[in-house]
Amino acid sequence: MGRGIGRGKQGRGAKTKVLVEVATECKGKQIGRVRFQCISDATTESLSQFVEANIEKGSTVITDGWTGYSFLAQSKDYKYEQKVIAGSGKEAHELLPHVHMVDSLVKRWINGTHQGNISPKHLPYYLDEFAFRFNRKLSTYRGKLFYRLMQQAVETPLTPLKDIIKN
Repeated sequence: MGRGIGRGKQGRGAKTKVLVEVATECKGKQIGRVRFQCISDATTESLSQFVEANIEKGSTVITDGWTGYSFLAQSKDYKYEQKVIAGSGKEAHELLPHVHMVDSLVKRWINGTHQGNISPKHLPYYLDEFAFRFNRKLSTYRGKLFYRLMQQAVETPLTPLKDIIKN
């Protein structure tokens, strides 16, 4: 589920944080590929767009008890498993260990590499970099690294410098 990046109040209700949707591929106890997306809110509309864009149809989607994921219960495209944390007697990191591990790693990377000083405006670019580096570890053929980098360069729309540096 979306998580606030930064210090202070935790979770979805934090006003000064950016909500980030995190998806992890589960390969048994191993973490496969990851996907991130900054979202404006944790509504069904935002969450369903993320799921459709990042999760292969036919996959099992495991979420916490957030009501924004209720659309998955009626979906014919995905198998849905909900792990409600409240009242389960377990911590979130026990029920959704892959997502919480990736969340921890990306926060540690932001704080360690960038001293936690990332503008919310540029956060999606940093998350893309983290996902690229994280997902690269699974590559069975390292020669594809350059190919994938060029593929991303061609598929990603150009951003003029004035848009990058404007307030």
